[in-house]
Amino acid sequence: MTPAELTGRSRSHVVDVSDPPCTLHAEVAVPFARLRRAAATAGFDLVPQSGFRDFTRQLSIWNAKFSGAAALYDASGRALDALALTPPERIRHILHWSALPGASRHHWGTDLDLIDRGAVASGYRVQLVPAEFAPPGPFAALAAWLEANAARFGFFRPFRGVRSGVQAEPWHFSFAPLAEPARRALTPDLLREALSEAPLGGKQEVLAALAQIHARYVASIDFP
Repeated sequence: MTPAELTGRSRSHVVDVSDPPCTLHAEVAVPFARLRRAAATAGFDLVPQSGFRDFTRQLSIWNAKFSGAAALYDASGRALDALALTPPERIRHILHWSALPGASRHHWGTDLDLIDRGAVASGYRVQLVPAEFAPPGPFAALAAWLEANAARFGFFRPFRGVRSGVQAEPWHFSFAPLAEPARRALTPDLLREALSEAPLGGKQEVLAALAQIHARYVASIDFP
């Protein structure tokens, strides 16, 4: 991938998929279709809650959390008052659950947040929280099936909360053959360049700690 693709500032590497509607790296669409067919055979309607996400969208997520306009949680999932925290504290809590713009694995089109559409009623608001993927949550059966079968199709969970700085995300799956080269290619210098002109909340603090942020929240994952 090019530097712009790695940091979500270009979408030249992704394609729009119609069924189910999502945007993925051009070389991930077929492996995901195979995973989805296998899931259907097992009784799951596997759909992405999120696929490719560009830099601008990740920036809006970050800034909403930093400003207090969107919910902010600690590592245990407890709601916090963002405006009662210092900028470094806000940054630390955001990074538990959301990537820095330019550093999201969703920029690569290799990563998806997966749910079983058939497990919930129409109108159900998916929250993507661990409780939904553990018994008796609606996606517990899917989580168990993916744990046993995703690797056969090249997918793995990069965030299990063991090595990763990001908290455990049982919904987040990554296509290893493309995502791992992308992870290695996304250097701190490349990330710094992507952020240089961005109107990022807490930018001064982020740039001062960028090497540490990269090491903990980008380079450190739970490998397949």
